[in-house]
Amino acid sequence: MSTEGGTRAVVAALLANTGIAISKFVAFAFTGSSSMLSEAIHSVADSLNQVLLLIGGKRSTREADDQYQFGYGRIRYVYGFMVAIVLFIIGGLYSVYEGWHKIHDPHEMHDVGIALGVLIVAVILESFSFRTAIREANKARGARTFPQFIKDARQPELPVILLEDFGALIGLIFALFGVSMAAITHDGRWDGLGAIAIGVLLIVIAVILVREMASMLVGEAALPEEVESVRAALLSAPLVDRLIHLRTLHVGPDALLVAAKIGITADMTAQQIAAGIDEAESILRTAVPSAEYVFLEPDIYRA
Repeated sequence: MSTEGGTRAVVAALLANTGIAISKFVAFAFTGSSSMLSEAIHSVADSLNQVLLLIGGKRSTREADDQYQFGYGRIRYVYGFMVAIVLFIIGGLYSVYEGWHKIHDPHEMHDVGIALGVLIVAVILESFSFRTAIREANKARGARTFPQFIKDARQPELPVILLEDFGALIGLIFALFGVSMAAITHDGRWDGLGAIAIGVLLIVIAVILVREMASMLVGEAALPEEVESVRAALLSAPLVDRLIHLRTLHVGPDALLVAAKIGITADMTAQQIAAGIDEAESILRTAVPSAEYVFLEPDIYRA
């Protein structure tokens, strides 16, 4: 459900941002607003990011082979990391540069009404995209707050889209403020300040995404509630007397590796142990469907 929901949120954001980017470039051509140009570049970066997420999602579905024996699921993290870099360089740094340039070489804007109209329409479209992302995230986040969900999520698409859409809405508010103040005061430096504020916002969001994607790439364990489900399932198996060690690792957003050393009684035959391990694996996969790779090592427990 989380993967499908993430794809729906990505597609909704891509459609919205493509239309918004075109309208912002048209508005910039009429107004010469740095805030509008920064917002246009922001929308282009967002659109490119959503294309990257879709490509990563498609490539991650390839079957495991001899070279990648645990599959290609983690390639989605790679593309998520690329998204953060694109947002930082294309969106954030360029917007800061454009704003700095406008402050040092201000000029009066033209056709301010066009810019304001485009920004208001963009707010409406981004709100619809953000609503889709929130609705899909609500299906997966459970009782977690949105910051907790972004930190704990093992699927990269929804956190990326949530942060992008949130940043887009805040950025539009900065742009509206900059353009409005520049029109009221006839001082183009306000427009430059709006662009810098947009750039700083994008850099902050990019840094958050880099940290989260890097954590996923390094390899995160299952969530605490998933670990407890794994523990309970294994302990419910007739073979398992106790759990000596338990390790989990996400080899992809929807695929979990479980490695456990299980304590068994000393009087069991090899045939009984083999049958018991098969039964324990079956119980585990029924309780935790994401447990795709399961390795159980039987041992005689010694205190």
